[in-house]
Amino acid sequence: MRYLYTLIFFASLAAPASAAQVAFTVRSTEIKQQPFSDAKTIATLGEKVSVDVLSRRGGWVNISSGKGNGWVRMLSLRSDSTAKTRGDSGLQSLINVGRSGSSGITVATGVRGLSEEDLKNAHPNPVEFEKLQKYAVNKAKAEKFAHNAKLKARQLDYLPSGNP
Repeated sequence: MRYLYTLIFFASLAAPASAAQVAFTVRSTEIKQQPFSDAKTIATLGEKVSVDVLSRRGGWVNISSGKGNGWVRMLSLRSDSTAKTRGDSGLQSLINVGRSGSSGITVATGVRGLSEEDLKNAHPNPVEFEKLQKYAVNKAKAEKFAHNAKLKARQLDYLPSGNP
């Protein structure tokens, strides 16, 4: 009987683990029906709108908001660092930290760099280089893309020689 009570106790602690995390939009963003850029748009959220994060797939986050449930780009959201995951008791918080970081969700984006050894051991691949050439665009096409995306040009100075 004692075993049964222990099992029920630990099961009750695990139940809130699937509770949603609160996040906020950092810019106006579209809620998509599926996690794809060309998926149907369900609604549009304004800047600083609170949403519940349900799950993540690649660069997309499944959210629930007052305007509906769907997918938004991960970089359109900011985690609410002051809010705890709903239902977290002190013990549940420890379980979440051990499992996936202090916020209950681990997110990483970026590009892995090349080590010095990777560069020394690199071998050119002419076939792959030819494939890359197909993605090249001229200055006019690049400027048109930037204009349509409402990107702004910035002048950046080069680093002085000798700096890493």
